[in-house]
Amino acid sequence: MLSSAIAVTFAALGLAAAACTTVGKVTHTHYGYPDNDPPGPATAYDCGRNFKAGGTGTYADPVTFASAQGEFTKCEIIYDPYLRKYLRYEDYCQQCTEDWAASPKIHHIDVWTGSATVNGGQEQIQCENDLTPADKSQTIVRQPATNLPVDMN
Repeated sequence: MLSSAIAVTFAALGLAAAACTTVGKVTHTHYGYPDNDPPGPATAYDCGRNFKAGGTGTYADPVTFASAQGEFTKCEIIYDPYLRKYLRYEDYCQQCTEDWAASPKIHHIDVWTGSATVNGGQEQIQCENDLTPADKSQTIVRQPATNLPVDMN
């Protein structure tokens, strides 16, 4: 059950309880060109970008995220209130898979950052680390409304 503060926040964002599902205690990490396996923009699933990571974060152009097989439906779009962006499940994440296999299961998403054409090297990896909040500290929204606020930065 959501605390009343979280429920009020989601209500302010226009999230109707029947139209979506919130998942709490989600671990967020970030990855990009230099630390993808293999390095580059390749994704495991083609969700309309020809197996390349990307996105701006709108519902029409969600940012790629990786997770464990079976945790999300391929190409599923979620909303991330932490980043204020829509994300689409397009890639595989080994650490996410290990976390999902743990007992109890740990929800874990790995969000694409940076360019699909330029390797940002160690500077990008440091930026990814700086963006990463504490483990199991975030909430995501499954089956989100299509008009939630998006941060275009």
